Amino acid sequence: MKIVIATDAWHPQTNGVVTTLIKTGDVLKLQGHEVLYITPEYFRTVPLPTYPEIRLALFPGRKITQDLDEFQADAIHIATEGPIGFAVRAYCMRNKIPFTSSYHTQLPEYIRLRFPFPLAVSYRLLRWFHSPAVRTMVPTESQRKKLESRKFSHVTIWARGVDTEVFRPYESERAKRTGPIFIYVGRVAIEKNLDAFLASDLPGIKMVVGDGPDLSRLQQRYPDVEFTGYKYGEELARIVSAADVFVFPSRTDTFGLVMLEAMACGLPVAAYPVTGPVDVVINGETGILHEQLDKAAMAALDLDRSIPRHYALQHSWIKSTEDFFGYLAPRLMAGN
Repeated sequence: MKIVIATDAWHPQTNGVVTTLIKTGDVLKLQGHEVLYITPEYFRTVPLPTYPEIRLALFPGRKITQDLDEFQADAIHIATEGPIGFAVRAYCMRNKIPFTSSYHTQLPEYIRLRFPFPLAVSYRLLRWFHSPAVRTMVPTESQRKKLESRKFSHVTIWARGVDTEVFRPYESERAKRTGPIFIYVGRVAIEKNLDAFLASDLPGIKMVVGDGPDLSRLQQRYPDVEFTGYKYGEELARIVSAADVFVFPSRTDTFGLVMLEAMACGLPVAAYPVTGPVDVVINGETGILHEQLDKAAMAALDLDRSIPRHYALQHSWIKSTEDFFGYLAPRLMAGN
């Protein structure tokens, strides 16, 4: 099958959305499918205000029309609600082609953190964007319920996976460090609520692996915290393995793929009991969920590290991709 994945989230961004789309495409290709990514790398772009790492495509409609006409996809999936997503949506609507979409990010909440924009208006726009999709895929049950409470329809769950060969316990790394070590991995941005972690009264070492628009402020405010910048692959897995607890302070993530990667390395997770963590963390087994993040982190120190690893082994990218493929809307649905 010829499959299009259209996304405004792409390199140089480092996040769960980009990882998910790349891993999904890799598995689809291994299974014999042809995948065309439509991403900002093929267009002139401008940086998103307040978040220059995110590049927005300028006037992508004409080239997207040419590419889609030439490729003649069997199925089209729109992953994001940016300029590329809007252009591909318009193409599908204009040509009466069925498509699927996905909801990766609680965009209204992210916008609200930066600008005084009403949540109701943002959700109305997103509901309009996703309403023609045959299915809108979300990563968790709690996110499905949240969107349905906002009157979204045809919402289904597309679970995530983790590479448990790369992300695994590296016991030799643990022997090099003295703990306790509390670690966060991901974007360093206001929506990740990192102050809740870094200002907490925890013993030992706090470590932040990642980069983003909030990095310089946090470095100045918390000089005792170890900031490493972005790390990837085995190097990242070794750093995570040396820690004792993975702290996830975000209250706005739809999933939090980094939690699953940390569990694959044998780390329990400390997080708030909110959308994302409540679907990924088994409270008291693979991590601790508590409204007081420092209490969750301290309690997580006592958990058996083999349980998070066992849980992660049950979540493969092959299974995730099979779910994704099964939810696609082939063009034959429209009689094309």
